Amino acid sequence: MAESANVIPLKPRTTPPAKPQPRRQPAEPLWREALGWRLRALRQDQDETLAETAGRAGISPQYLSEIERGRKEASSEMIAALAGALDITVADLMAGAAEYLRRAATVVVSGTVIGTAATVIRPAGQRPSGPVALAMAA
Repeated sequence: MAESANVIPLKPRTTPPAKPQPRRQPAEPLWREALGWRLRALRQDQDETLAETAGRAGISPQYLSEIERGRKEASSEMIAALAGALDITVADLMAGAAEYLRRAATVVVSGTVIGTAATVIRPAGQRPSGPVALAMAA
């Protein structure tokens, strides 16, 4: 004979109504992501493998891959070594990353692009900061 239990919950289970999630604006890329994008583009333009470029820079291919994917923040010494391995100046490497940020820094309001970060009207005396300031300075 099978037994069955009659379970009575202590409190009725109610789920709160789902709140509409605010629409998130696309995040502005981080500096390390822009630098990684630039490094990968330069390496691929030269038809080099991760191992070839990493070997000349004195780092492991795995570490270079993490830098290119924006997972690791490269030190200034590492950036200089990678620039040398790719036969480019640090200034040109940074300018390329800044250009990437400049193109990526669009302002979106309610799903509509209204301008770039350089054309946004800010309160008097407020200046852009972070990656946008770096991109605008280049």
